[in-house]
Amino acid sequence: MSKKILLGTTLDEMYGIIAEIGEPKYRAKQVVEWLYQKRAKSFDDMSNLPKALREKLNESYEIGRHDVITRQISKDGTEKYLFKVQHSPDQAVETVYIPEADRATLCVSSQVGCKMNCSFCHTGKMGFKSNLNPSDIINQILSVPHHEKLTNIVFMGMGEPLDNYEAVAKVLEIMTASWGLAWSPKRITVSTIGPKVGLTRFLSDQQAHLAISIHSPFTRERLSLMPVEKAFPIQSIIETLKGYDFSGQRRLFFEYILFDGFNDSLQHAEALCKLLAPLDCRVNLIRYHSIPGVDLQSPSPRAVQAFEDYLNNHGVRCTTRRSRGEDIFAACGMLSTKKDEN
Repeated sequence: MSKKILLGTTLDEMYGIIAEIGEPKYRAKQVVEWLYQKRAKSFDDMSNLPKALREKLNESYEIGRHDVITRQISKDGTEKYLFKVQHSPDQAVETVYIPEADRATLCVSSQVGCKMNCSFCHTGKMGFKSNLNPSDIINQILSVPHHEKLTNIVFMGMGEPLDNYEAVAKVLEIMTASWGLAWSPKRITVSTIGPKVGLTRFLSDQQAHLAISIHSPFTRERLSLMPVEKAFPIQSIIETLKGYDFSGQRRLFFEYILFDGFNDSLQHAEALCKLLAPLDCRVNLIRYHSIPGVDLQSPSPRAVQAFEDYLNNHGVRCTTRRSRGEDIFAACGMLSTKKDEN
């Protein structure tokens, strides 16, 4: 019988485990602190626990930490890592580290592949393989090189985070709890296309920042890029967002990938301003990064600047995200393990 994995366990769950093996309640907090704050890789590392307790835990459980399989370094300093998936050793996910002068961001995956099938996304071309367990998600944060330098976490890697809401919510609890990593929610952003159930649960339960992928203000055009527009129309998503406050610490972003001659005109910028007018939000523009088999092109720097200027001049705060890691297929929309599996 295979052992259960402790990584990804919350404090409440650990209370149950500790009670089941007949140990005092206070031991639960010690164990989770070893998992998340002291980053133990084995029960032997848990030096303040009695040997008898460590032996009990070892009989039925394993920590669940696993190291990076491969590491690629871009000419701009971005690093991409490959992790095997514990519940399915033939599957893998990619994680990206983005160092900057004043911050270090980790782009985390939540699924192997993705169901959403956006036409411009390399992950979407993989199809959906499986949801990641909380252990595989939190392991990306604990086990990457430079983990001690991280200032921000973005759920913008492989997969749709709110399609795997239960696992992502558990990881957010571990990341922000005092017994866990004790991060401020202001340092975490979850990116989504807006599946209704996951979105409403996230908005009600979480305080992390939210980023919505939009890519066109026009229904038919967005549908051609994102089949999920049919199930989760952007207008319906905006109506949902109107019911929540983003004027405080939690921020709302819209991500808009620009494609040459497709959605980068000032008419698009004007329509986007009108669509987002009811919301306190910001727009992140992203230059399209070409992937094999997709007949879309990146816009000129001049078109990107004109689009950004229009939004800023018409009341919508906007910045253009600098491309990072494109040479190692680590930029936005480029993550896929397909080439590694061939």
